[in-house]
This record gives sequence, structure tokens and C-alpha cells, in this order.
Amino acid sequence: MSEYHIPVMLAESISALVTNPDGIYADATFGGGGHTAELLSRLSDGGKVLAFDRDMDAIARAPKDARLTLIHNNFRFIENYAEQLRRTAVATGEAASAASPVEGPAVFDGILADLGVSSHQFDTAERGFSFRFEDAPLDMRMNQEASLTARDVVNGYDEARLEQILRLYGEVDGARNVARLIKEAARVQPLQTTGDLDRALQRVLPKGAEHKVLAKIYQALRIEVNQEMHALEKFLEGAARSLKVGGRLVVITYHSLEDRMVKNFIKTGNIAGTEEKDLYGRTFAPLEAVNRKPVLPSEEEISRNTRARSAKLRIAERRADV
Repeated sequence: MSEYHIPVMLAESISALVTNPDGIYADATFGGGGHTAELLSRLSDGGKVLAFDRDMDAIARAPKDARLTLIHNNFRFIENYAEQLRRTAVATGEAASAASPVEGPAVFDGILADLGVSSHQFDTAERGFSFRFEDAPLDMRMNQEASLTARDVVNGYDEARLEQILRLYGEVDGARNVARLIKEAARVQPLQTTGDLDRALQRVLPKGAEHKVLAKIYQALRIEVNQEMHALEKFLEGAARSLKVGGRLVVITYHSLEDRMVKNFIKTGNIAGTEEKDLYGRTFAPLEAVNRKPVLPSEEEISRNTRARSAKLRIAERRADV
């Protein structure tokens, strides 16, 4: 598992997640399976884990464990699977007779999400996630059965829409100029590989900081291809409704856009961070932060795994009064 993907803040995240060794948990981003393996090691024979991943490469590497159920789907649909679990529990008589004190199919004792791209996806040239591989196809799909690719975005989107994506999802300086260069190159000949895209961008890549700029551009394209921000919003809403009272939501983020969304949702119950209060001045937020500031990886972990350097871990607990 570790060769496929090195799990970030493994001990910190699982220790925060597990409050009941007999409980039901979800790993919303299975990836290399490192977090799931550690989670299973903390559970009793009666514990259960549902693990989600869009990538069949990841699903195919899952260990055999009677307590583990693998789901090849986007984590945005977590509430649907929570509802299935609830109905099964009711049908088999396993559900508590008392009504749940919170809205939704509250079945999970904890939900973990390690956002972003796995090491395997970054390091596999033919997936097209990294500018390190010059002749890689412009793909970037986490779910290889999906239709939209990065090639479709750079060649098919108009300049204004491309600029908006670069600005919003990559916070790219000079997004208009970058979009213009991409479209100019695409009109001469469709961009097919990461090398085609990198060459089209040469005029806007500052010497000595090429990789930093390219990373932002590739991030923006990847987020658009996989609709990551929309999926994260739906996941957060569904996860909150799927947690039992006192259940934990543990999320590891890697860039400011997704971290801001997670922080806002925990604080206010929506990704915009807009507070809505009742007559008593209480905010309509289903979750309560356990850690007011995010947990950061240690220097020792960063030295072992440089991809951990931008990670932030946020922990929240399901409230009973919302």
C-alpha cells in the first residue's frame, strides 16, 4: 500500500476518527488504502468500514476483510449509502427503536476524507496529472470511466471560460494571458499531451519558478475535469447528515480552496461561511470544530513525504441540537 500512496497524518487522523471500536466508519477517499488499513486495525470484529473511490486502480488493490465494503463511486453520494445502511438496519432489526435526534440517515460513527490526488495518480504518466511527464496524455480523470478530460477542457472551452477556471481553481496570476496562450496554441493544433500544454505556456513561465506556475495551472484543470469543488460541497452536506450525534468528520486538505470550504462548513454549515442564526442566536451548523486550528504534519513527516507539506487536518463532531 505504501508504494501506491503514502498516507498523510495517518496516526493523527485515525486517532481523531475512532471513538467507538464497534462502530461503522467511512473512508471517503480509499486511494492506496493506508488510512483504511489503520482504521481497520483500530476496530473490533464487529466494526465496519465503507470505503469510496472513483478510481478502479485503487479499488482493485483493496485488501480482503469481511468488515470492509468497497464502493466504486464519488464520495459526494455518501448520504445515499448511509440511507441504504439505515434501511438495512431497520429491516434486520439492528436499528435502535428510538428516533434519531438529528436529521438524515445518521449511521456513521466517523467519516474520513483525504482530499486531492494520490501518489499513484501523480506518478503514473499515462494518467496525465503531472507536468513531469512530457509525453503524457492530457487526461487527469480520477474516474477513468468519466467522459471529460483535460484535453477536452483546453481544446474545447472558450477563452473566457478557461480564464475563469484558471482564476477560480488555480488562483493563477495573469489567468487571462494564460488562457489566451492556450487557445492560440490549440487553434494551430489541438493540444494532446502535457508536453504540448507546457510548450504553449513557455512565454508565461517565470525562470526559476516554472514548476510553481505549472502546478497551479494543472491543479485548476484537474479540479475542473473532476468537478472536485462541487463534489466536496455535496460530500460535506451529506456527511453531516450521515453522522451519528458525537460522530467525527476528519478531513485532510491540500490547498486553500478546499480547506476554506471545509473550514466554512464546519463553522457555519455552508461552504460560503454565511452564518444563519435562530431566535436564540445559535448558528445553524450541524458540526462543531474539535480543533480550532488545523493540525499540521510534523517536520519529520514532511522530510519523509514532501507531499504532506501543504496538508491541513480538520476535525469536527456532529452536534445534537441542529
